[in-house]
Amino acid sequence: MNSIKEFAKDITSKRWFEVSITIIILLNAFFIGVETYTTHPTITLLQHIILGIFTLEITLRFIAADSIKQFFTGGWNIFDLSLVLISYIPERIFADASTLMALRVLRVFRVLRILRTSKEIKLIIIVLIKSMSALFYNVVFFFIFIYLFAIIGVSLFRLPDPATLTPEERVKFEEFQAEAPNAPTNSADPFGTLDEAFFTLFRELTGEDWTDIRYNLVTASQYGLVKVSPAIITGYHVVWFILSAFLLLNLVVGAIVNNYQEVMEASRKKNKLS
Repeated sequence: MNSIKEFAKDITSKRWFEVSITIIILLNAFFIGVETYTTHPTITLLQHIILGIFTLEITLRFIAADSIKQFFTGGWNIFDLSLVLISYIPERIFADASTLMALRVLRVFRVLRILRTSKEIKLIIIVLIKSMSALFYNVVFFFIFIYLFAIIGVSLFRLPDPATLTPEERVKFEEFQAEAPNAPTNSADPFGTLDEAFFTLFRELTGEDWTDIRYNLVTASQYGLVKVSPAIITGYHVVWFILSAFLLLNLVVGAIVNNYQEVMEASRKKNKLS
């Protein structure tokens, strides 16, 4: 038994073993992607072979562990074992084939194991973890501003409910909809509700059609459907875009870059000492 354990430890500690499993993981992810387009007996066979390799790998890691407790205290071991077990779930258990497919698609998450094989990727993860506290306060700061602008947007730019309009106003509303439809046309009033205003402001943050929203509101102002001038509409959107896209996002980027420099400096010092 000891000889088997030593053999398993020797194999799993080899560099070529990790590289081989990484290549198999990438192939597995590739074939899962191919299966979203087409199915073929050859691909199915290759996936069965890959599953056998993963089963052998997790078995070797289990044997190589000093104890059962040590194996199951390893997060990656539980992660890999769960994905292998999911792959063995028989299709007949599920009446709905889409449920089984959703479970098996989880296999693609095995590609996340590559994160532990690259020192550079490990450094990026350390940077992101270290940045979480600063990012949290940036998110709070961002939420305060988006909440303020959402309240202002709903108060100033909400379109009237057609059911409350007079016949003359309803005619203007229909003319407005024909001249300046929402983009896309099935979207709701951008500032009709607070939650929709939140999404609208996030949409403008990404630069997605924010000028179209501004043009539509200017047209609504000309029809008298919103009681503010085009200058206020323009100022509101320009100020929000500058504030969010340039100031708030740069705060997030700055926090990450600063922590990246600190982690890289600490890594260099550690390498010099070693």
